[in-house]
Amino acid sequence: MSVLISEVILENFMSYEYARVPLRSGVNVVCGPNGAGKSSLLLAISVALGQSYTERSRKLSDLIRWGKDQARVTLILDNSKRGGKRPVPKFNKDQIFLTRVLRRDGKYWFELENRAASKQDVERLLAKLGVDPDNMLIIMHQNMVEQFTVLSPQEKLRMVEAAVGLEAYRENVLEAQKKLTRILSQEESISKLLESAEQTLGYWREQYERFQEKKQLMAKRRFLERELAWAEVNRRETIVEELEAKREKELALLRQIEAEVKTAEEQLRIQQNQIEKLKSEWKKNLNNVISLEREKAGSQATLSLCEQLIAEAAFLENEANNIERHLKLLRTESLKELMETSRVKISKLDEELNRRLSERKILEEQIGKVESQILDTRVRLALLNYRMENAKTNIEELEKTLKDAKAQLDLAVKKAEETGPRIAVVKSVGEILDEIRVTDGYLAALAGVSEDVERMYESYSQLYLELKEKARLVAENREKALEEVKARMQAWRTVIQSLLERVNLEYQKILAHVQAVGEVRLVNEHDIETAGLEILVGFKGGKPVPLNAYTQSGGERTTATMSFLLALQQYVRSPFRAVDEYDVHMDPKNRELIAQMLISTVKDANAQYVVITPSQVTFAQDDIHIITVQNVEGKSIIKEVV
Repeated sequence: MSVLISEVILENFMSYEYARVPLRSGVNVVCGPNGAGKSSLLLAISVALGQSYTERSRKLSDLIRWGKDQARVTLILDNSKRGGKRPVPKFNKDQIFLTRVLRRDGKYWFELENRAASKQDVERLLAKLGVDPDNMLIIMHQNMVEQFTVLSPQEKLRMVEAAVGLEAYRENVLEAQKKLTRILSQEESISKLLESAEQTLGYWREQYERFQEKKQLMAKRRFLERELAWAEVNRRETIVEELEAKREKELALLRQIEAEVKTAEEQLRIQQNQIEKLKSEWKKNLNNVISLEREKAGSQATLSLCEQLIAEAAFLENEANNIERHLKLLRTESLKELMETSRVKISKLDEELNRRLSERKILEEQIGKVESQILDTRVRLALLNYRMENAKTNIEELEKTLKDAKAQLDLAVKKAEETGPRIAVVKSVGEILDEIRVTDGYLAALAGVSEDVERMYESYSQLYLELKEKARLVAENREKALEEVKARMQAWRTVIQSLLERVNLEYQKILAHVQAVGEVRLVNEHDIETAGLEILVGFKGGKPVPLNAYTQSGGERTTATMSFLLALQQYVRSPFRAVDEYDVHMDPKNRELIAQMLISTVKDANAQYVVITPSQVTFAQDDIHIITVQNVEGKSIIKEVV
């Protein structure tokens, strides 16, 4: 049999001045008249164990014996080896002294092995021993039977779980639910953050898109500037090409004019030579004509002379003197022959003269024609020289203009190269300028878009992705937590239902002895917060109804409660249990039956049980440890009944 407390030592505690109360395994019955100090003994044990109920119900200083400044309650706990091990290995001895000291000035403390200890030290010690002094089903003071009946089903269930050592299952479920609640809260928080981040990201996305549009417009603007620069180069190149073409054209014209001048000069030279030749021939002809005229004149003179001579000869026939003289002349040569010869010669000379005159006329005509041609050639040559001078002037001007155009082209190329490599330009400068003006208009509308937009958008995008990933992970954790809650809930439900099924069978057996029926069942089993233990009982053939403070009488409530406690005993893990005046409202028959069942149950449960009752008759068995309490002159006296 298990023993927790081998002895209780009381000093100046309530009605006890000094008392040593030995306790044994099994049932320890503390009996005596009302006011003797029976309940004070259980109260002292509870105070020493640090039970919260005793500290809530009254001031601990009120428990000090009247006229004393200090009270002490010492429990001698059994720490002997069980199965080769001590319950509390820290203390390598069979007994552990646990003391509670109460002072009138309100100072209270614990002592372990005569050394000061904290309440946490005591709680850890009791936890190793398997004792929960705050559980009503472990230590039930006066009126707690009544209090138990008014507890809610939820409170009853939690009390049972603590008594049988199943709190861990509830704690596991609550821990999982708490974890789920944290995750749900975290999910809600992240969801709100995600929603806020999404809205903020939406704003920055819009700004980012505007910034991207601005960047594109700026890039377009730079491209247009580049295009404009190279378009200007194209324009300058076109100007240079046109000027070079004009220059080539002028040079070709100059070469043509020079060739024409050369041709004209050659023609003029030929014409001049020709006219010189013609003039020479004309002069020669003139000389010939003159010669012929002279020769004709001579012949005519000769003929005329001959005719004159003949006339004179006829005239001088009358003059004898002269006739002889003339006849002399006529004798030298035949005058007629001379005349004939002269006539022939004159005829020939006339022919020749006419021919020469015709030739001269022709020569004069040719000279006139050549002179006209020379004039034309000179005029044409003058015009050609004028045109040549103009061409040279134009070429000089074109050379100068071309030089300036090439210089402007070089500047344009240099400027264009600063904007980037050369590109093909298909638009005119005017078209490009129009497009630049339109682009500048759009850029003016986006002037307020800062470069920080991109950084903010990337920052919020990263934050949004991180939150989204967190939301995904939290959602996964939520699913896992839900599964964990379900699994732990199922485990809790399984062990509780299994326990209550066994307790219910015992409960029904015990109730059968007192001619009652009843049931112990789990309600709201799917929600651990609202799940509860419902105890039903029916007396004298009545239908089982929930145990409460209104339906049953005091004796019935006590009987039903004790029946439940007895049904639960073999599953309670605490080696120490106590109940104070459980049988106050019972009739003798039920008191006897419950007492017998209590003894039987405690034997089977291998526990130490303290029963406080004003009646001793019920427990008159040989294996029951009976302690009597008497109050003699204000002092409680303890005696064992052998």
